[in-house]
Amino acid sequence: MIKLTDVKNAMQKISKWSHRTPLFTSQTLNELSNNFVYLKAENLQKSGSFKFRGAMNFLMSMSEEERRKGVVTGSSGNHGQALACAGRLLGVDVTVVVPEDVSKAKLSAMLNYGATIERCGKTSKERLKRAEEICVQTGKVFVPPFDHPWIMAGQGTIGLELVEELGHFDAVLVPCGGCGLISGISVAVKEQLSNVKIYGVEPEQSNSTYLSFKAGQLVELHKIDTIADGLRTTSPGKLTFPLVQKYVEDILLVTEEDIKRAVLFLLERLKLLVEPSGAVTVAALLANKVPLKNKRVVAILSGGNVDLIALSEWIREIKKKEGDQSETASH
Repeated sequence: MIKLTDVKNAMQKISKWSHRTPLFTSQTLNELSNNFVYLKAENLQKSGSFKFRGAMNFLMSMSEEERRKGVVTGSSGNHGQALACAGRLLGVDVTVVVPEDVSKAKLSAMLNYGATIERCGKTSKERLKRAEEICVQTGKVFVPPFDHPWIMAGQGTIGLELVEELGHFDAVLVPCGGCGLISGISVAVKEQLSNVKIYGVEPEQSNSTYLSFKAGQLVELHKIDTIADGLRTTSPGKLTFPLVQKYVEDILLVTEEDIKRAVLFLLERLKLLVEPSGAVTVAALLANKVPLKNKRVVAILSGGNVDLIALSEWIREIKKKEGDQSETASH
């Protein structure tokens, strides 16, 4: 397990490169959720998501010889995008194995950062297996998307920033996929403020962390269908999950409609472009899934790499439903 010192060491390594992302508040969100909410805007991080922190810490922790060999990963988008961005800054060759249905916005960004792309399957298991095969064939270094101490510690630097900036708060809501983010934040926060409650948030249609948490052991999904492409993980990590068990209060689930409404709310009310995976925390607040009232709650907005065409379709869908409901009510 990583410790607070690991996260602090990561902060020293990446602070030259990463953004210290801002906190936003919304009076409307406070009223709707019956809490005082701080939004940690990792959608404004380099490469568009929190993943840059872990990717940069991994590369900075490697030896010069390892970096010269190049690195390979499997990613639905944000981790690959972050690794490609970090690799470009440090002059490291990056190959990313992406799913067949990869987001066009994320694919375009990875290519623009100079990554070599290979498509493989639709699940995290398929693309990670192929990435490891490439490493065996080429001698390049495999960079896990979440299940590695360097990755976890890098993501945990968000928790250090929260404690430094806020001093005191009652809870943190964190999106859950492979759990690199929530495990790192949990260590950084709970080892300094033991009374803070940590809640993970997942889509109902990609709920491997929820099922694993309730079962007390890793559960693997065989069917995943959610617009939150960054959270389409078949199972939490072997290294991340014990930290979830140790530090996390509970895992909250949100529907696809909850997520779409949260994306639209953030865009309309705060002018923040947040992808579905990054908006699940706000979805939980708006849908009253968070078992807290009148508390100081931090919601992590984990990324902003959203397909604008898909976004326009969600907006039309939601507006149509609202219009139909309004017309029904008037009659």
